[in-house]
Amino acid sequence: MEITEKIKEAASIVEIASEYTTLKKRGRKWVGLCPFHSEKDPSFTVDEEKQLFHCFGCGIGGDLFSLVMEKENLTFPEAVKYLAEKYRIPLPESRQSPKEARLEEKIFEINERALNYFRENLFKTQEGKKALEYLKSRQFNEETIKKLKLGYALNSWDSLFQTFKKHYSPQDLEKAGLIIPGQKPGEYRDRFRGRIIFPIFTITGRVVAFGGRTIFEAQPKYLNSPETMTFTKGSLLYGINFTRENLKKAGEAILVEGYADFASLFQAGIQNVVASMGTSLTPPQVSQLLRYVPRIIINYDGDEAGLNAALRAIPICLEKGLQVKILILPEKLDPDAFIKKYGPEKYLSLVRRSYDGFRFLMTHYAKGVNLNIPEEKSRVARLVLQEVFRLPDPIVRNEYLQQVSEFFKINEELLRQMIESRGKSGPAASRERGDIFLPAEKRLLQLLLNQPEVSHLILDELDLNCFEGLASQPIINYLITSRRQGRSWDYSSLQQAIEPALSGPLSRILQEDLPAGSIGEALDCLNTLRKLALQKKLKEIQKEIALTEKKGDREKLMNLLYQKHEITRQILML
Repeated sequence: MEITEKIKEAASIVEIASEYTTLKKRGRKWVGLCPFHSEKDPSFTVDEEKQLFHCFGCGIGGDLFSLVMEKENLTFPEAVKYLAEKYRIPLPESRQSPKEARLEEKIFEINERALNYFRENLFKTQEGKKALEYLKSRQFNEETIKKLKLGYALNSWDSLFQTFKKHYSPQDLEKAGLIIPGQKPGEYRDRFRGRIIFPIFTITGRVVAFGGRTIFEAQPKYLNSPETMTFTKGSLLYGINFTRENLKKAGEAILVEGYADFASLFQAGIQNVVASMGTSLTPPQVSQLLRYVPRIIINYDGDEAGLNAALRAIPICLEKGLQVKILILPEKLDPDAFIKKYGPEKYLSLVRRSYDGFRFLMTHYAKGVNLNIPEEKSRVARLVLQEVFRLPDPIVRNEYLQQVSEFFKINEELLRQMIESRGKSGPAASRERGDIFLPAEKRLLQLLLNQPEVSHLILDELDLNCFEGLASQPIINYLITSRRQGRSWDYSSLQQAIEPALSGPLSRILQEDLPAGSIGEALDCLNTLRKLALQKKLKEIQKEIALTEKKGDREKLMNLLYQKHEITRQILML
């Protein structure tokens, strides 16, 4: 039986349609107001027997796949995947082995039970009552707490483990991200202890991970589940399962950083909101947003870290074709604090006056620069042109070129020639014979060492694992150490920190006459290195799998297959 037939057997078109409108039975059919257009008299009809719908007002109709495609803005394959996940029907030709598929479903099951466990802790234990009082002191009412399905992790070393070990092995609980090994063999501890729990859901409402906010001032303040078979960091937006319909109605999304920010706006009636869970916005998250809205308003925290995260997000949005605006709240307040201090009306008035994202980026690049000096103007304008060049839509690119011309007072035709010239010649210089750096590695070094405005934003994003075994590893270590110690790098101290053999190649690439780069280009280089590092790791694991199969070590083999699945998924996410 084909997957579509399996879905039709399991799914009810009445159930699906009822998520979008209220249906009442009339004879053999169900009738309600059309979810696709405004009307006063119901003309939307659902035939449960034939599994079809039709609106006699606007003329739209089809089966349950058509309904989901239209309402969720999905392609047919995406609608099939959406419904298969909703009704827990395994997709054919899965990359997973049957054992991996069973393990993934078990993790879903564990997460669901953990969600109920955390919620019972919050509402049915003495310690939970104190956590509930804490939430109410933060001005979250019980309705919001229940809608968002918040919970509480007891302030105990292993209360969850002791409860769940009756039904699940420690290995499965660890793979679900709920426990961590203790110091002694066979000892396990709960990952979340003494924390308000924010469950993280897929768009279809399946719980895949958890975020925890300490109420005992422990560090870190917020703690998220690790990556598991059901959860990849940067792939989901928190709260989108609650707000997707409101996103479509509003035509724009407000993006905040954390759970509390989301909850405060949601409670205040501002429900076209999602959160990136404390991480920088990623391309998969932007793609997810584009299904629902053409425009995003980024409202990260008002401190330097929040500003930098917003600046990193702008090129990603522009490249994907998502309109972007920036909202910086006064007094360096985050959305949660602002709403509680000034209320939703004042917040919405600021939303309406958000900065244009591209102009915000130009203003940032030009900050502290004397544009009356031709060389300085040229350097900054070229940085901005790097971002314009990445725009996929030629009409949008043309409009932004006009803005660059007006902002920097540079002849538009000259800028256009520069863009066209770059398109023909490509961004990178030729690779010299004997160069010890990979192309992406080399370009990233040039950007980090030659352009402080890029380095300032990118260094915090670097994952040292990406540089393991690369020639640039000691250079990157030096830059990160300098950043953490609050000092700028200089060539003399860098030379002392690296092997003499690196000095020549490094000096050579820093002297190459290349156009200025941008944040977006640096992020591209970093993603390329991440992918190469993961591919290298995948090859190593594949070799180990072959050896383990020969030895017949089934437990180790399953662990390696799990690692292979995780790395493959991470590669596909880049």
